Amino acid sequence: MIIDGESLDLESVYRVCFLGEKVEISAEAEKRIREGRESLLKIIDDGRTVYGVNTGYGSLLNVKISRDDSEKLQLNLIRSHSSGSGKPMSAEKVRAMMLVRANSLCRGYSGISVDLVKKILEMLNSGAHPFVPEYGSVGASGDLAPLAHLCLALIGEGEMMVDGRREDASKVLEKLKIKPYKLREKEAISFINGTSAITGIASVELIRAKMNLSLATLSFIPVIEALKGTSKAFSPWALGTRKQQGQIKVGKELYGVLQGSRRVLEQDKIKVQDAYTLRCTPQVYGAVQDTIRYVESVIVSEMNSTTDNPLVNGEEYISCGNFHGEPVALVSDFLAIALTDLGNMIERRLARITDSSLSGLDPFLVKNSGLNSGFMIGQYAAAALCNRNKILAYPGSADSIPTCANQEDHVSMGANSALKLEEINSNVRRIIATEMVMGAQAMDLSPGGYSDFSTELHDTIRKHIEYLDEDRPIYRDFEKMEKLVESEEFKHLLKKIEMIWH
Repeated sequence: MIIDGESLDLESVYRVCFLGEKVEISAEAEKRIREGRESLLKIIDDGRTVYGVNTGYGSLLNVKISRDDSEKLQLNLIRSHSSGSGKPMSAEKVRAMMLVRANSLCRGYSGISVDLVKKILEMLNSGAHPFVPEYGSVGASGDLAPLAHLCLALIGEGEMMVDGRREDASKVLEKLKIKPYKLREKEAISFINGTSAITGIASVELIRAKMNLSLATLSFIPVIEALKGTSKAFSPWALGTRKQQGQIKVGKELYGVLQGSRRVLEQDKIKVQDAYTLRCTPQVYGAVQDTIRYVESVIVSEMNSTTDNPLVNGEEYISCGNFHGEPVALVSDFLAIALTDLGNMIERRLARITDSSLSGLDPFLVKNSGLNSGFMIGQYAAAALCNRNKILAYPGSADSIPTCANQEDHVSMGANSALKLEEINSNVRRIIATEMVMGAQAMDLSPGGYSDFSTELHDTIRKHIEYLDEDRPIYRDFEKMEKLVESEEFKHLLKKIEMIWH
């Protein structure tokens, strides 16, 4: 893949960060970077005051630094700012940070050398990734701590992750035959003064969120079938009267896969309406889909933006605030809220199918209930995860704690907003897996008349997870289901939903 500072997208992040695709820089981007570097050096040679090159940082901006100490200044910046804490970020997140940082620097406004971008890509293409602790960024003046840890490994002074262990970066680079990088004027501040950590983390979690929404649409189908729901509320003309594109798309998919169901057809003739967790699924899931679409637009824009400070453009050298993480902070919180509500709706359906007075099925989805508790606690466990997500859904961006002697007196807290998406996504995935398993059980307890698609979905689950005839430790079923939804069998089913409609 070739990066140029202009065309990075979510699919590219997936290919590089999850599949390990190699990356190189475009010739046009190289030209822009070289021109920006030449402009910066001319400004320095003219004796002008340049923040972060011949001055101190933050509230120390009025401290003058000699030309002889300019490289030492860059090195000290990386050393001092490597102050993060917490567990190591995942390989996918760190690789996304590296990719986004390199792409942003390709725009040519940062005054760095082409060698720096190539060194980032050399490490990225090696398959190795630096140790970057989770916490430390307040999401303004750039993601200083995490990006400093990234750069610290690049210069051979930090640590890298090898088989889940932290190892000395200089030794790992030596094994990989990668020479540690020597920072030049402005390169350290250009490296860490940006939103690449927030954006990289959020892009990885957005990929997971999109998959979760697709799987949630899939897990809904056996439940509405088993509960003998009606598809009338999914009628395309009815949903089309409301100009919300997400609900129209979700409704069409559900309407399409349910058309072959005799059970649903019978209910369409006699039932007036279903409970909200059945009837309003297109509206709620559609809103989540529209949220995801908006979040993606902001994140992709940020991936292809210059977010460091100061900026170089010909003879102009300007300090501005592009490093402030507010755009990505707000949409990370927005996504957290949307995913939390997605889990809430699924949990309410789990409560409905385990309550025999509402479902008409055996209590807690098991024969000989009383002796057997069946899936009683499956719903409890989902409720606990929903509660956890509600706690995490509090917007990090609603907070600001001034830093740097009040020079940086409003911050976004966007890194924390993006980081919490990992746990929320994982919790939602478990809730979806729970609905898959319990939905298949509900179908077994009320056989006959299912659509071909619902039958195929049920049979796919049953190939891997046995029917529950008496109590067993069901966490194993849920764990197995979480892994199964990543399989090619399920990817085939997800594609088939769209094909049935179109």
